Amino acid sequence: DVQLQASGGGLVQAGGSLRLTCTASGFTTHDAIIGWFRQAPGKEREGVACISNTDGRTYYVDSVKGRFTISSDNAENTEYLQMNSLKPEDTAVYYCYALRWGRSTPNWGQGTLVTVSS
Repeated sequence: DVQLQASGGGLVQAGGSLRLTCTASGFTTHDAIIGWFRQAPGKEREGVACISNTDGRTYYVDSVKGRFTISSDNAENTEYLQMNSLKPEDTAVYYCYALRWGRSTPNWGQGTLVTVSS
């Protein structure tokens, strides 16, 4: 059974840090693209960051470049999103996903809420 478990959200003051974790089970992530979307109240879902575990390439949306870092621990089937210098506009529910090799649609984890107070 393919599952993604997201965790690490919480309440933090502006300028603070959080680390989100996405743990996969039922498949190996070593050849997958793993990433995070977020959805703020009243806004569309937005791609935040992703990493290709086949070659290590990463992508970040402009608004988080220099503040967020995505990384993988393939031995643990786990991905991390380190979020530093958080801003109130980063407040959203964050969802991790995995696009497995040869698949056209991703698997999704449940969301984890990040709230940044000003």
